[in-house]
Amino acid sequence: METRGADVSVVIPAYYEEGAIARTVSRILQILPEAEVIVVDDGSRDRTAEQARRAGAYVWSHPYNIGNGAAIKTGIRMASRDYVVLMDGDGQHDPADLPRLLRAAEKYDMVVGARDPKSHANAFRRLANAAYNMLARYTTKFPIKDLTSGYRVVHRETVLRYLYLLPNTFSYPTTLTMAYLRSGRSVCYVPIEAQKRHGKSKIKPLKDGVRFFLIILKIATLFSPLRIFLPVSGSFFLLGLANYAYTYITQHRFTNMSALLLITSVILFMMGLVSEQITQLRYDRVSDGG
Repeated sequence: METRGADVSVVIPAYYEEGAIARTVSRILQILPEAEVIVVDDGSRDRTAEQARRAGAYVWSHPYNIGNGAAIKTGIRMASRDYVVLMDGDGQHDPADLPRLLRAAEKYDMVVGARDPKSHANAFRRLANAAYNMLARYTTKFPIKDLTSGYRVVHRETVLRYLYLLPNTFSYPTTLTMAYLRSGRSVCYVPIEAQKRHGKSKIKPLKDGVRFFLIILKIATLFSPLRIFLPVSGSFFLLGLANYAYTYITQHRFTNMSALLLITSVILFMMGLVSEQITQLRYDRVSDGG
């Protein structure tokens, strides 16, 4: 890997980050002076775009706030180099970690900067991220150390095939990770230490936490539906058997409720099988493109 960054595009989504963006861009160009640095200003009304441009980045501004994921997609489409680095512009991601991530990218399809759990903002965030990692690990059958990290390196030719899957919100790292694993792509985690962010976080713990949990379930259903349908189907089946056993012992009969529970379990199982086949066809088509 050329340590000067001749083959590297760095994409930074930014929204009201005038206090940190210039320093982030400057540090990147100090470490990788030949890198292409693209800052996508997602509708900020402060001096974010101006500060990034003065620091040496190419800046593209959305006319209004669309979302963090939308800014990432814009930046990836604009990138022209073989390796694309995705990182935040709030000062949390240390550009000094770039050489280590890029070296690992020579062997893997995607390299993720895995944050130390202690570097998360508070106990609630640490607990939430641990729960998300466990759910994703169950869905993908792969050890996931940091599902939501936005600091990662991908190959441009590969990531473009998955761009249509990415949402416009903060959940793009989750979708990208699970899409790669579902398609049999290689993923590597490199330990990093997240810095304290500049300015106020855009994420509201309670509101966005619930929304993000629903997104995780939706993504899990999208990528490995049978892993979600099967436990639910099994639960209804066991409830049906338990209800039948109870009513048979107490009333010596098979009730409508037992029938409903057992039929529901069969329907859910068949829906899971159909969903699994549809998902497999979709990702076989994506993989064939590579």
